Amino acid sequence: MRPFSYARAADLAQAVRLGEHTGQGQTDAPAQFLAGGTTLYDLMKLDVMMPGRLVDLTSLRATHGTVTATTAGLRLGALARMAHVAAHPAVRSEYPVVAQSLQLAASAQLRNMATLGGNVLQRTRCTYFRDPSWTECNKRTPGSGCAALNGFNRNHAVLGTDASCIAQYPGDFAVALMALEAEIDLIGPHGSRRLPFASLHRAAEGQPHLETTLRPGEVITAFFIPATAWAHRSVYVKVRDRASYEFAIASAAVALELDGDVVRQARIGLGGMAYRPWRAQVAEAVLTGKPLTEASAKAAGRAAMEGAVGHGHNDYKLELGRQTVVRALMEAKAMPTPSRKV
Repeated sequence: MRPFSYARAADLAQAVRLGEHTGQGQTDAPAQFLAGGTTLYDLMKLDVMMPGRLVDLTSLRATHGTVTATTAGLRLGALARMAHVAAHPAVRSEYPVVAQSLQLAASAQLRNMATLGGNVLQRTRCTYFRDPSWTECNKRTPGSGCAALNGFNRNHAVLGTDASCIAQYPGDFAVALMALEAEIDLIGPHGSRRLPFASLHRAAEGQPHLETTLRPGEVITAFFIPATAWAHRSVYVKVRDRASYEFAIASAAVALELDGDVVRQARIGLGGMAYRPWRAQVAEAVLTGKPLTEASAKAAGRAAMEGAVGHGHNDYKLELGRQTVVRALMEAKAMPTPSRKV
């Protein structure tokens, strides 16, 4: 690990000022915000990220680490610990897909440390990105190429990629946020703003070293999930190589509003298969207004994977992705009918 300076922010204003030169999602940014540190420390030890300054946000947890559930929706402080949110009664009962996505992530020890804000900003687990001995990595060194294209790419993305990068976004929580149409609150040098969560992560578009739309010095302060009729009937299905402490090779977050067996509204987020958190809107349209059956679920699975491109070792993900969507849809259908109506 390289030498760096350390500063603990006493409040948001100081954090923004100290973090003026942060570039969240940019490997070469001279400063980075520190929350749980469960990803950042690893990358610093690997010499993948070498910030000259860390701005510690942990002292802000008292004001930005809370969970608030109202009739309007769920507000999650960005500094809330993953374990705390996963165990919260309102999250478990009203937004089960959120609780499940957090419970299935990482290990108990990491969930006790990791924050929601840091979790959605975690970097890819692509071996070629995380090992600087590989010189070809556009995400780490812009313009150097992508070693994964012709290398071992079993865990790489099949959706939302281009020739500049086929890295897979590794998170679970973000997939649930996509399905529930969440928003994020930000504060930075130019004030505060709220964005749809779906606009946080950039497409590769030849510049995979630019991962998010965060501006320098901006801090994620909270996530807001609106109370909807489909949030109650929601599930997260995660397929991985082993039963615990492993990243998804395919996952699906499904939220449904049903009238009997007929789908009034559907929301589908995909993980483990895409360059960034993914929303399968075409698959949602396939289901809307139709009875949810095995056949319609399979049609939605096919639609969800339209445009997917395998790169050899990860060709299996195309069919696995379809089957994961089917499984999540049928599990959501089998849930008890919610007693509370929105």
